[in-house]
Amino acid sequence: MIKVHRYFFLFFYLTIFRYLPASSAPYIGPFFRWLRYLCCKPIFKSCGKNVNIERMAFFGSGLNLVIDDNSGLGINCVVPSDIIIGKNVMMGPNVHIFSTNHQFDNIDIPMIEQGNTSKKQCIIEDDVWIGRQVIFTPGRHVKKGSIIGAGTVLCRNFDEYSIIGGNPSVLIRSRKK
Repeated sequence: MIKVHRYFFLFFYLTIFRYLPASSAPYIGPFFRWLRYLCCKPIFKSCGKNVNIERMAFFGSGLNLVIDDNSGLGINCVVPSDIIIGKNVMMGPNVHIFSTNHQFDNIDIPMIEQGNTSKKQCIIEDDVWIGRQVIFTPGRHVKKGSIIGAGTVLCRNFDEYSIIGGNPSVLIRSRKK
């Protein structure tokens, strides 16, 4: 019965609530932010307090998604349904997080016929800032206190408190003094 309840809210999110104005819209934005939160809370495996699901955020079924307190999914982001997001995570618009990739190892078979790699979960720890249009390759683990600059293609993991940027991603510097 619980699964039916979750799919009921998922249906309404995907057909109505996803298209409501952004939370930054003058006067009405906070109300729509609250509506999206109320709709998504029963869908997710775990949803903390003060979570912001922005306009056009897409998370698949969301049934295994975990998002902790004071975190958000940015405008027009695409995240896998099993992502784990810690506390105080800021996500800019148009962030894409992938959990699979195409197989391409066998040159005798067209890539389109080789299928996909196995699914790899993405984990974003506490106090992370993800800039606009960041792309995550499958299996990334973003450590506590990290900053990922706008337009970064995150293709490897870094230590905590890292400032990361570029394509491919490189360490710019550590936030630790």
